[in-house]
Amino acid sequence: MVPRLSGFASELRRELCVRNAAFVKAQGLAHVLSYGAAPVIVYAPDDDAGRHGNFLDSSYTAMLKRPEWARRLEKIHSSGRRALPRADRAWRELDSSMSSDALLMNVFCCPGVCGSKLVASLLGTEETDIPEFGYKARVPLKKGNDRTEVDMKLGSLLVEAKLTENDFQSKPGALVERYRDLEAVFDVQALPQSKPRPASGLQAVPGTVDYVSYQLIRNVLAAHASGLSFCVIADARRPDLLEAWHTIMLCVRLVDLRTRCKVLTWQELSQALPRKLQKFLEAKYGIRKQ
Repeated sequence: MVPRLSGFASELRRELCVRNAAFVKAQGLAHVLSYGAAPVIVYAPDDDAGRHGNFLDSSYTAMLKRPEWARRLEKIHSSGRRALPRADRAWRELDSSMSSDALLMNVFCCPGVCGSKLVASLLGTEETDIPEFGYKARVPLKKGNDRTEVDMKLGSLLVEAKLTENDFQSKPGALVERYRDLEAVFDVQALPQSKPRPASGLQAVPGTVDYVSYQLIRNVLAAHASGLSFCVIADARRPDLLEAWHTIMLCVRLVDLRTRCKVLTWQELSQALPRKLQKFLEAKYGIRKQ
């Protein structure tokens, strides 16, 4: 079953579709449309020109120069075969105009961003920190470890990026309760829960629950285990995600850990970015200084 988008998520997707349609027309960029009632623009790289329509030119050039960043571009689009027209190359996740990872790399691969005093001050990082995308964090389980992937590690900061995703995911209680430090870090009884949706044709198991905003729970536990800080960067047009963040933060028992966790909007971050990047984000994503 495909989860329904929240009203805020679907509204933002519609806006991004309109903006990217205007963007490709103005720039003459190679792209295709996904199948379905609400087609999404997916960009194709122009290898001859060394450009990719989903990225600011300077950010894309920087990505290609760092092998560890360039590898991130190769992640295959999970629904590319069924949702997109055939092409000479397999479609990648970061080709999509809806990709929060692409937005994250547009910003933090742009030369001068991580070395900016203002950006470092907003994030609590150092000007010499280099982004690590798809960082494998260690979250202790009662038996073993969960090597969970975090969108980015920047120095001592773990970052989860969000754009049009529906939510922070829900996971079965049995999975979440495997984490060793769950009860030490959270008031577990206060964590938001929901009844699991049974598979088609089956009945729900009585007494089972899903934990809501699983990604936040997991990443807070990752920050606790490693002594790092944690930041969610979401869009100001997604008050549902911001509310979910605050709901989880109210359940964190440890004051020191709570102070190491923060939420930032793309719009707030935009104020500290280079002017050329600001103009790109406003045209393509509708992200502007507030």
